[in-house]
Amino acid sequence: MPAPLHFYFDFISPYGYLASLKIEDLAKKHGRTVEWHAMLLGVSVMKVMGLKPLLDTPLKGDYARRDVLRHVRKNKIAFARDIDAPVGNPLPMARAFCLVKHHHPHLQELMARLIYRAYWAQGLDLSTPEAVARIHLPDGLSPAWLESQLHGEFAATLLRREVDASLRAGIFGSPTVVVDSEPFWGFDRLADVDEWLKRGGW
Repeated sequence: MPAPLHFYFDFISPYGYLASLKIEDLAKKHGRTVEWHAMLLGVSVMKVMGLKPLLDTPLKGDYARRDVLRHVRKNKIAFARDIDAPVGNPLPMARAFCLVKHHHPHLQELMARLIYRAYWAQGLDLSTPEAVARIHLPDGLSPAWLESQLHGEFAATLLRREVDASLRAGIFGSPTVVVDSEPFWGFDRLADVDEWLKRGGW
């Protein structure tokens, strides 16, 4: 079996959301699977790189607002969230994903998609464990169990491990796809990922 594509994302990233809708089909086209990895832009961009969030960056932020909505219209993607709405606390979403990935790895894709859909397609505020536990969850996953776990230290530890691993891998942005150790950053690089897989690199 060829190595999986490693897909790094932050739930607060609109470009991460857009890429999450395409990455599995792209991988299957080339006989690959996808390993999903949560990362935190608040750590990589603000703490490590010392930069402002994308939408708070003069000139670039205004462009990104137009660009995201262009992609949404072009691809007819459900998008109910005001792109300028307060981000809220991203930790409950990321911790919930890490918990499900740890305990039920076969559900990692589905859990990521459900969180993304609730946050971006439905525009829900998912800044608390209670809110995350109320979204539509994979069959068999208990909301009460998830909420309880999100208040515990283990969920925080799992996310810290994921974030630390992403930094060691050199990941700084969402989305980033790593193909056989070759990183591609940005939603607009999915076409390059497709071509790289088709040609075997260049």
